[in-house]
Amino acid sequence: MNATILRLSAQALFGRRRGLMMLVIPLILLVLTLVVRLLTEPGTAYTEIVGELGRDLALPLVALLAATAVLGPEIDDGSIVYLLAKPVNRYSVAVSKYVVALVAALGFGALPVLLAGLVNDSGNPGMSFAMLAGAVVAAFTYSGLFLALCAFTRHAVVAGLLFVFLWEGTIGNLLDGVRWLSVSAWARDIAAALSDSIDEAAPVGTTYALVAAILVAAGGIAFAGWRLSTFSLTGET
Repeated sequence: MNATILRLSAQALFGRRRGLMMLVIPLILLVLTLVVRLLTEPGTAYTEIVGELGRDLALPLVALLAATAVLGPEIDDGSIVYLLAKPVNRYSVAVSKYVVALVAALGFGALPVLLAGLVNDSGNPGMSFAMLAGAVVAAFTYSGLFLALCAFTRHAVVAGLLFVFLWEGTIGNLLDGVRWLSVSAWARDIAAALSDSIDEAAPVGTTYALVAAILVAAGGIAFAGWRLSTFSLTGET
């Protein structure tokens, strides 16, 4: 990792409108959770709010915003060439960008899942921490995946949204086989393995989920580093 790149990436992340959106998304989740809790019994719509809305929707959106904020703008405006002109290892750049995106995904994506779970049903903290474990694995995976997407295309936001809503959402709910290639399904499986209160109808296995998550995250970082190494000083690939 490179300390200077970490600092500059963090400044870029929180100095743009995307940084503000990362605050709004978890805030909406927590406000909605609080409203439901005040109007209903503890545990009402727990899976829908904490699992589907928090872990499966809010978290990947935050991860997408974070990844595109730390790398996307530099590629779009061509300023990435000034960074690559320095004697800095391209894979070190990718790892540094990943770490910043991951910290944001954990803080504004995974942590709110835990908080939403505790607000919704404070009497069952074990289930909330199980949800957090799945969300943490998802944050690691999404950060690597979306970083690679940013390095691959300048339309990473659109592609990422299609992935979240179409692949992870619509197709993932229609076809059981998609769970083997679905980050949200891996997160659900890990959460279900840690808490008997969480039901995973079609588990892929905890070992598979963890190995797949590690491979996707590591592969995303490696691909981003490779793509950066192919950039010329004219800003083209």
